[in-house]
Amino acid sequence: MIETTDGLAAWAMHIMEKLGGPGAGLAIALENLFPPLPSEVILPLAGFTASRGDLSLAGAIFWTTCGSLAGAMILYLLGMLLGADRIRLIAAKMPLLRVSDIDRTEAWFYRHGGKAVFLGRMVPIFRSLISIPAGIERMRPAVFLAYTTLGSLIWNCTFVLAGYELGENWWIVQDYVDVYSKGVLVLVVVVILVFVTVRGVSSWRGRRRLDDDGEAGVDS
Repeated sequence: MIETTDGLAAWAMHIMEKLGGPGAGLAIALENLFPPLPSEVILPLAGFTASRGDLSLAGAIFWTTCGSLAGAMILYLLGMLLGADRIRLIAAKMPLLRVSDIDRTEAWFYRHGGKAVFLGRMVPIFRSLISIPAGIERMRPAVFLAYTTLGSLIWNCTFVLAGYELGENWWIVQDYVDVYSKGVLVLVVVVILVFVTVRGVSSWRGRRRLDDDGEAGVDS
């Protein structure tokens, strides 16, 4: 057993050794539901396990993709339970958020939902979360599953094959993905900061205009 196989890696290795392919699928399903469980650890480890003969390479890809679909479908159903009306009620109570923001997002997702789900399955942080707006917007289940399968298959194949080829050095994959994940996180933070700044300035100008109008009314 390699030194890096501790904590999460040890748990994932254990469940794959005990349950084989279904164990790999279970680990990835849980990763979808609990994003802190990183697929960039579990998937290469599944490939490494396949390289040792504990399960086949095709089985590793098949079961991890089944796990991705299972986890994504649970989040999709959660989105359906929340519903667009409930999200609007939440947005109305959130500072710097407007119901019109939800309406625009809903319109955008209606036009580009398929591409969003497909590409979202290959982006850290969003690969799990993208299933929730798909459920909120009640994307047709067959369409959702098709795009989720394609995106998940590409992501899973990439990391399972990398782990299979690297063997005991499967953990190297995580170093490269960490850079990618941090880049995505920085981009998200920048977008949020820009949104908050623009919305804050807009709100301040709106209040200033109301104050000026009020003063003008008093003077007249």
